[in-house]
This record gives sequence, C-alpha cells and structure tokens, in this order.
Amino acid sequence: MYGPSPEMAKPMPAVPTVHFLKNIIKNQNIIAGDYTAVQLPEGVENFENFVLYHYPFMGDRLVFGKFCGIARQAKFIMNGAHHRMTGISTYPFQIFGHGWEKVMPPITELPMKGDTIIENDVWIGYNATILPGVHIGNGACIGACAVVSKDVPPYAIVGGNPARLIRMRFSPEEIELLQGIAWWNWNAEKIFKYLDIIVGGNVQELVKIA
Repeated sequence: MYGPSPEMAKPMPAVPTVHFLKNIIKNQNIIAGDYTAVQLPEGVENFENFVLYHYPFMGDRLVFGKFCGIARQAKFIMNGAHHRMTGISTYPFQIFGHGWEKVMPPITELPMKGDTIIENDVWIGYNATILPGVHIGNGACIGACAVVSKDVPPYAIVGGNPARLIRMRFSPEEIELLQGIAWWNWNAEKIFKYLDIIVGGNVQELVKIA
C-alpha cells in the first residue's frame, strides 16, 4: 500500500468532510487531478455549490492539478459573474426574458478572462475567494479569507484583499529546480518511498533522488 487510492471519494473515514475532489464533481468543466482534496461542510458533497456563476454557455473551466488542498468555504467565482461595463447600465436585463432578451449580447461581447487554473500542490485556505481567469502556480499558498484577483507565481504565499505577495517559499534557484522535478507526477510508489524528503524542506535532497 502506497497511500490512499486516488479513486476514493472519502479517503479519511474519521473525517467524512474531506473528499478527493475528482471523485465527487459532476460538471465536465471542472477538472481535478489525483489526490486533490477538499473539505466541505457536513452533509454537503456537491463542490459546485462553491463554484459560482459557472454557466454552461460561457464554456470556462476550473482546473486543479494534483495534491491540492482546499479548505472549507473556499469559493471560485467564474466568468458568468461579469457584467458588461460598456453600456450606460450594467444591469443584466436580457437574462430575465419577457421581451428584455432583445438586448442579449453575443457571447463574444461578454467579459471573459479565460479558464481558472490551479496547478499542483497548491494550498487554498479557509474562505479564500478565487476570481475568474486567475492562474495559481505550483506550490503556492493562498491565505485564509484572501481574495485572489491576479495570477500567483509558483511557491508564493499570498494573503489579504486584494491578495498580495507575503513571501516566496523558496529561492528563485530552488523554485526552478522544484518546477523541473515536478514530484507530483511521480508514481505512488516513488512518492511513498521519498515522502519524508517531499515533506521536508531540503530541496537539494529532493534533487538527489529526482
């Protein structure tokens, strides 16, 4: 046995609020890699409740890599939340119908910031909010209650509203090495064998066995 199976929905029987995300999502525009875990309130297994304004006709995706941790109440706001700012009114008349649909804009005129991408080994803290089109790099940490409106570089720690860089977790040289090693792509046996080094802080030790 080399850790829990990535195919389990609830990998921690003693903590039934923790789920491997890829096994509970139903929306084809939400994608999660192996072992990415989310903590949801008791009785709630529908992660889509925390993915807001994710309308199918927009076509935008929420993508997670492997080994991400998502704390309770973390929210992901998608492109459907945007209102057009080019007119006199920002009110979405067209969605209510009854004749108002005559001002329905073509999809090409709707504000779009693209897919929201969370790479691998990212920690998203309690009640954090990720805004549309944000790209969060490998190994980044998002502080509790942070509002992330801009891309986050790999191995950065950010917090606040709007989220700002607090510090980098490693030196630029170490980050380059970690990006190249990409330990999250190793097979389960190799990860198990070198788990103590992966959770340790010595990048050079990881380089030796990569």
